[in-house]
Amino acid sequence: MTSSDELRELRAAVRSFLDAHPGAADQNTWRRFAGELGVAGLAIPEEYGGAGCGLAEAAVVCEEIGRTLSPLPCLSTAVLAVAAINESGDDDAKERLLPGIADGSVTATVIFPGEAELSVEGGLLSGVAPYALDGEVVLAYVGDALVEAAPSARRPLVTMDQTRPLAELTFDGVPARRIGDAAARDRVRDMGVAALAAEQVGGAARCLESAVEYAKQRHQFGRPIGSFQAIKHKLADMLLQVESARSAAYRACAAPAGELAVYAAIAGSYCTEAYLSAAGESIQIHGGIGVTWEHDAHRYFKRATSDAQLLGPPQGHRARLARSIL
Repeated sequence: MTSSDELRELRAAVRSFLDAHPGAADQNTWRRFAGELGVAGLAIPEEYGGAGCGLAEAAVVCEEIGRTLSPLPCLSTAVLAVAAINESGDDDAKERLLPGIADGSVTATVIFPGEAELSVEGGLLSGVAPYALDGEVVLAYVGDALVEAAPSARRPLVTMDQTRPLAELTFDGVPARRIGDAAARDRVRDMGVAALAAEQVGGAARCLESAVEYAKQRHQFGRPIGSFQAIKHKLADMLLQVESARSAAYRACAAPAGELAVYAAIAGSYCTEAYLSAAGESIQIHGGIGVTWEHDAHRYFKRATSDAQLLGPPQGHRARLARSIL
């Protein structure tokens, strides 16, 4: 188990790198981030070039990714794809794919049912994933199988949230390699939900930090606006939401296999709404400057809004939670 000191060192190294490469998403930056820092291999077994850790360690990286709105494919590659491959039970797939992911030379993504209409006939995959996290290696859960296939076409999408690159992936009868069954599909998705919750915590925390900084600097009627009771109450509510969201996210990321579904649903629901609220309140506290294009506040609100649809909306997580416990 990773010690608290090691986690602090990991966080500091990741934050330093991301602060030095704001907005960078090129292959060289990802190779350095994933390989040199070792973050892509945190959940990869040591025999395949990874660190042999787990989702709890990856959550630290995801939180920092969310804090800086980094477009690097950490969620799709280091969390979803690694989880799908680890859970596939296919040793050949692990030997082929995991070392490349660990050293940063390969990016990957996972497509779940409901995100695309895909079918496999005669070993050929057909269909379109209209809004997918992109990656060089594409894994898809189709029917009762997990398959690997190369899209016949990729079309980058221009979306409201430009910090989360999406693409339309077309499969026009391309060869599909089966690398496992779909038994672990829900667990892989839950791991993604938990990691996304950690990202949302990072974004919400940055919204709070920015709002506090501005409330100390901005003066009105001869006083910092942070001295006014209305602003104090907003900041206090934001702090409560951020810290509660952090507890929910990290509990989900550290949950044992049998409890992951419940805690992931809680984190997916609460952290999504906490991020939306924090991003909106940050804009309100910043006032006029908060709605300008030049300020970062709108970027966090857009990320929070797009995250609210990625891997399921809050009401979907609550419905899933209800089915699990009632």
